[in-house]
Amino acid sequence: MTITLSDQDKNTLRIAAYGAVTLLSAAGTAGGSPHRIATNGSIALGSATGLVGHVLAEYPKHKDLNGKSVAEIADRVLPALTAATGLLRSQAPEEAANFRGTVLTALEAATHHAPPTPVMADMIRKITEALDTA
Repeated sequence: MTITLSDQDKNTLRIAAYGAVTLLSAAGTAGGSPHRIATNGSIALGSATGLVGHVLAEYPKHKDLNGKSVAEIADRVLPALTAATGLLRSQAPEEAANFRGTVLTALEAATHHAPPTPVMADMIRKITEALDTA
């Protein structure tokens, strides 16, 4: 089965995945290493396979992820995570699982150098809840 995603759908997936890493990186400023978190998480997203991997490899990768606060970024990213999962569940259920696994692997890769701080652990919980809400 061939799945065709619109440019808007692809943008939602990229905002969701790269935004999850951005949120974790922002949370990592409280006692972590935000640059290392962002780098490791983004590299992990680059290893995604399947439809998700193809979409995440397209440019622009980090479009629309700026904000004046973590709350402002979260207002954009958390709904995008839910929307991306719902979109994939309706069009390609196997890709929904792939997307969820890819995002969670990126978060794990982002924090592999040290255990997540309480702030980071809370952000991971919020991201996971957004993925599972769809």
